[in-house]
Amino acid sequence: MTGPVALAATDLLAVGFSAADSLAPLLVVDAFTGVFDWFLTAVVGGAFSWLAGVTGLDFLGYPYMQRAYLSVLCIGVVGPLVGSFLVYRDLSMVGDTLAHTAFAGVALALFLDATLGLAVPPLLGALVVAVVAALVVQALIEYTDARSDAALAMVLTGGFALGSVLISLTGGGISVGINQYLFGSLATVSRADVGLLVSMGLVVVGSVAVAYRPLVYVTFDETAARASRLHVRAVNTLLSVLTAFVVVSAMRIMGVILVAALLVVPVVTASRLGRSFKQSLLYGVLAGELAGIVGVTVAYLYGLAAGGSIVLVALAGFAVVAAGRRLA
Repeated sequence: MTGPVALAATDLLAVGFSAADSLAPLLVVDAFTGVFDWFLTAVVGGAFSWLAGVTGLDFLGYPYMQRAYLSVLCIGVVGPLVGSFLVYRDLSMVGDTLAHTAFAGVALALFLDATLGLAVPPLLGALVVAVVAALVVQALIEYTDARSDAALAMVLTGGFALGSVLISLTGGGISVGINQYLFGSLATVSRADVGLLVSMGLVVVGSVAVAYRPLVYVTFDETAARASRLHVRAVNTLLSVLTAFVVVSAMRIMGVILVAALLVVPVVTASRLGRSFKQSLLYGVLAGELAGIVGVTVAYLYGLAAGGSIVLVALAGFAVVAAGRRLA
């Protein structure tokens, strides 16, 4: 073994163990994959199979439906969790902007595969481009005179324009593959997609738990946060990156066009119920979970688009809560 990897290994251990060291990351990945496969099959599959037997709903025992339900359970947590900080900062359109730029990332990955034979996972392309777009939006707001809504509009249209151009450069050859990401799909959610979603979900929840106080401080009083010498730019960057993670994790089942809804609608619904920010967070997650579970069930039973069904259920929930508040 030669190069920087071998040099780093010999600095730490004897030369004879350098090859084993180089295999360690692969072994870790294999171990994680094995644990996740066991969790998906034994724990999730077992639980849903039991529910199928108890309720008589046979579709709960189908592996692809189990993956779909696990996906929306994760999305129902991370969407409102991050969306709460966006909505209370009047940044509701950030999710929509990053979703449209993530579309460009998917198009770029498919374009590279179609033209150069580079097998880049579409979700990886979406994640990279969405994170870059989030940082560009922040830079436009901080370093130019552009208003936040103008910066969001420029990045949104730029991302969608890039995706459209990449599709046209292939003569529409990648449009079939990209439709799955535009509108979402229950049947095409793979084990790898669920694994990526769960991994990003854990990162999002862990990051919010660790940085909860700074996030709340900046959300409700950014001026005071700056005066107290809190690193506001770092907090804003963290929120932008977490939003990109949520958008990309939900794309496969929600679709690019509708993914931003679960960042906003459950949060707005919860704001009508919660008496504090923490209560609103909790109610937002509950609303997101309910919309996801009911939406996926309705989509399966009536052959509807999953993303559209989830959003309509979420909007119906908001309408019920808003009407109840008006009548109370």
